[in-house]
Amino acid sequence: MIGHGAAIFGCEGLVLTRAERDFFRDYDPFGFIIFARNVETPDQLRALTTDLREAVGRDAPILIDQEGGRVQRLRAPHWRDWAAPLDTVQQAGPNATRAMALRSMVIASELRAVGIDANCAPVADIAGADTHPFLRNRCYGQDIETVTEIARAVADAHLVMGVLPVIKHMPGHGRSVNDTHLDLPTVTTDRATLNATDFAPFRALADLPMAMTAHIVFAAYDTRPATQSPEMIRVIREDIGFQGLLMTDDLNMQALSGSLADRTFRSIAAGCDIALHCRGDLAEMQAVAGAAGEMSSACRSRAAAALAQRRPASFVDIAALEAEFHALVDEGVHG
Repeated sequence: MIGHGAAIFGCEGLVLTRAERDFFRDYDPFGFIIFARNVETPDQLRALTTDLREAVGRDAPILIDQEGGRVQRLRAPHWRDWAAPLDTVQQAGPNATRAMALRSMVIASELRAVGIDANCAPVADIAGADTHPFLRNRCYGQDIETVTEIARAVADAHLVMGVLPVIKHMPGHGRSVNDTHLDLPTVTTDRATLNATDFAPFRALADLPMAMTAHIVFAAYDTRPATQSPEMIRVIREDIGFQGLLMTDDLNMQALSGSLADRTFRSIAAGCDIALHCRGDLAEMQAVAGAAGEMSSACRSRAAAALAQRRPASFVDIAALEAEFHALVDEGVHG
């Protein structure tokens, strides 16, 4: 069973308000997303994720950004802190793929324990010398092969532990020299180069269940950001071959212009399946819901296929995984 509202929403605080509960019940969004403002203790967070699902009367997916580094919403003392992904990759050296898989299994285990079953990872963007610092150390490498191999390992580790991966940022964010939270970047690289490089990891990972767009203009294709470009959605669907559930990056990011309703309408009209709104502001959520409307039949099919990949978490010895992770990183550092 899936929701009918073509959106994913956050909530304002540590507990659901009555107004939020009523809105979620009436609109029935596809899912929810958790941020640091929603997190205090494991018990509190489990209660919140339970309440979110009860508000819509089903086992709705609940997402989070738990990459490691500065992009992690669950932190010490209740959860493990992790280095930025690129730092771990560089420290682990030849052991990087296994190390990233191990830490992903531990992360996924922590998420499932508090009722979260989707993580906005892996990052399949290729880091370059000019990649903006907001993104660069969140990447897994600077070449197609490394990024693809590690991203696959990260995705598989999440799936094994019962957490759906959300690959990002399609069709590729690595050439951005701006922070899309603040500005709209324009990439001027030609189509052939983009297709052979930036798009390649996403093509290799096109079988994954869910993906998130990039708020970037690819001038060789369109003057609009990929999230709102029918041509870039065509590239994602046809050239890259991704047939899974496609959500926008956060619609509040200032790379996009216009009202939230305008941003939402243009994104859905371009071909995105789901509008992602993260702020937890009720009036804003109502505006997004009005513009996003109900999920299309194609969206519902893709959503159902994605949710079908949720599985019970595998039983693993987390302490053993963590010990192996640290041993691999130590071996990589000290040779």
